[in-house]
Order: sequence, then structure tokens, then C-alpha cells
Amino acid sequence: MSVTRSPAALDAADPLAAYRDRFSFPDPALVYLDGNSLGRLPLRSAQRACEVVRNEWGERLIRSWNETWWEAPLRIGDQIAPLIGAAPGEVAIADSTSVNLFKLVVAALRRQRGRHRILTDSLNFPSDLYVLRGAAELVGAGHTIEIIDSVDGIHGPADALMAAMDDDVALVSLSHVTFKSGYRYDLDAISTAAAEVGVMVLWDLSHSVGAVPVDLREAGADLAVGCTYKYLNGGPGAPAFLYVRQELQDELINPVSGWWGHDAPFRFDPGFSPAHGMRRFLTGTAPMVSLSLIEQGVEITGEAGIDALARKSAAQSDYFIDRWRDELAPLGFSLNSPSASFERGSHVSLGHPDGLGIDLALIADYGILPDFRPPDNLRFGIAPLYTTYADLDAAIGALVEIVTTGRHRDRARTTPTVT
Repeated sequence: MSVTRSPAALDAADPLAAYRDRFSFPDPALVYLDGNSLGRLPLRSAQRACEVVRNEWGERLIRSWNETWWEAPLRIGDQIAPLIGAAPGEVAIADSTSVNLFKLVVAALRRQRGRHRILTDSLNFPSDLYVLRGAAELVGAGHTIEIIDSVDGIHGPADALMAAMDDDVALVSLSHVTFKSGYRYDLDAISTAAAEVGVMVLWDLSHSVGAVPVDLREAGADLAVGCTYKYLNGGPGAPAFLYVRQELQDELINPVSGWWGHDAPFRFDPGFSPAHGMRRFLTGTAPMVSLSLIEQGVEITGEAGIDALARKSAAQSDYFIDRWRDELAPLGFSLNSPSASFERGSHVSLGHPDGLGIDLALIADYGILPDFRPPDNLRFGIAPLYTTYADLDAAIGALVEIVTTGRHRDRARTTPTVT
């Protein structure tokens, strides 16, 4: 067997183990391996929710806008910036990932007039593809979207994407870590290749931020978006973030103009005059209750340090893959993620023809929560702030038992709305 140290020994040696105590565990028996979809609740966020509702809203009322609320989208953006290699003033919190993506796609296409092609890949999150199509249709000007296929459904077609870049390509839009297989692009290589031919690149960092290293400034990346409710533990449906390289900020136009992006919002001019810097990419009033809860998870992530988190993520996913090779591959499970840690994000996908039934059996019979993506993908999210080796060991043991006993066969007859 490849794995020689016990889960207990590995957990005892974990330098980040203490961070688990900063999160809510109302059911200590639950094994949660879905932090790549929704992160756990930081204990401080529950306290912060009471502060926002009871004090800032309940007592201070509208005075809170001047006291703490007005600057929150940029202040929290500055806290996220070091986690993605951005400078102060390059990140803002606003809207959802999809809305931010739409804003930046339209802004980029309008800047890149005379170029007609948009490149993406077949591993991109479907919602990103919907946004790309809608934005291209809205802008018009003959834009076409080219979806370059992954050869194996696991690895991104990096070489093919770079070979396709020319002076008619306006934009490349990719998920840095792909949602299904967890493949991680070489952000530097793609961004550098694009810059050489004047192509803009827009990265979706939703499955990256808080789990793997990202250095947008070093790579010369133009634009990025990402969500805050996965590895940043910002809460369900928490507002997303967007990044615009400082040199581009005053050149790009936010296509969804709103009063929060005005240079003098309380002058209430009927004409729109965009603010300078990242504020111009804001649109409407910030949802302060949900926005305020992002900060606590970001603070914990920054305190732990992205390099330490990435090391633990790689070690735990390697451990899980070693166990797959020894115990699950003989039972018909395939590895649907890259085997090399430098090509992988922080979730591991396993394929099985009865994947949905196995997923439902894990949840109902074992209290183990991964998630499922069709047609056969079981995704096991490793959130290094609180995932333990004991969690991964429990998942492996349950998978072996489910398949060898056949107890998953009746489960797939019912498909829940959310998988």
C-alpha cells in the first residue's frame, strides 16, 4: 500500500489543524467534503451577523453607511487581493460571479474592437459559457465563440488554446481550476502567450481562491472574477469579487452603469460619469448583511497563509489519490482529476458508472457529503482550513463498503434537485 502513515498521525502533524476550531461543527459526526461548493460557517461570522443586524442595522440604521458600510466593497476587496496576487485597489466585491463576468466580458470586447474571436474550453463552467454567449450577442460586431475541446475530459487544452491565439482573438476566458476535473491551468503561461498577441484574458478563480496560489500581477493577467462562498467561506450566495489590472481600470467601461459606480453618487446627476479605479465597476447598492459575512473567512485564510494552505491541499489530495489507486481503482473507480498536484486544484474527482447512487448512499447512510456532477463524477472537496485526513479515510472506507455490498443500487432512483 502506498500510504504508510495513519490518518491520526497525519492529523497530529498538521500545522494547520488548529484552524478547524474556528469553524462551526454542530454535527461532529458529519464528514464534509463539499467545501469546494459551499464552505463551512466561520464561528466569527455568526457573531458578525448579529452585529450587522442588531447593531449596525437595528441601532445605527442609515448612519452605518458613513460609519462602516460605504467602503466595505473596496476594503474587503483589498483583503482578498493578497490571496490572488493583486495590488491594493485592484479588487472589489460586487454582485455575483456571473454578473461580474458579464461586466468584464462586455468591457473587454468593447476595448478590443476589430477583433472577433473569443476562446474558451470545453471544461469551463457552463454558466460562464452562457454569459460569454449572451455578452457576445449583446455587443454584436460579429463575435464568435470557439470552445476548444479537452482531449481527455480532464486536462485543459493549454497548447491548443495558445496555438489558436492571433490578432483576431479579442478575449480568452477560462476557469483557472476547472469545476469538474479540478485541472489547474498554468496561469502565467496562458497570460503571457495572450499578451504577446494583444489578447485579453479573463480568469474565473472560483475554484482557486483560498486553496491554490494565484499571482495575477506577476502573470500580467488582465481581468478576473471569483466567488467568495467556496474556500473563502463567505456564506451561501455571498457577493463575488472582480479584479481589473490597475493600468486598465480607467480605460474599461462598466456596461451596467449604476449609481455606486458614479464619480459623485450623491450629486444625483441624471447623466452618468464613471468613478475612477475599481469603484466604477460597482453598480447598485451593496447587500450589506451578506457582504459583511465575507470578511471573517477571508481573514482566517490570510492568517493561515495561501502557501501553507496549498501545501496541505496538495498533500491531502495526494493521500486521497494514493488510497484510490490501492483500494478504489480495483472496484471500478476512475481518477477523473490530474494525478500531478501542480496540475490540480483542491478537489479530486472520481468516476464510477453508478456515481449518483454512490453519492446518495454516502450522504444518507454514512453522513459523508461530497457532491456529484454528471455523468459519473463524484467530487471530493479538500478545504485545507478544516478537512482532516480522518475525513478522507472515512470517505475511502465508505466507498469500498458501498460498492462491495451494493447498497448504492436503489439510491439512484431518486435524483435530488441539488447534487
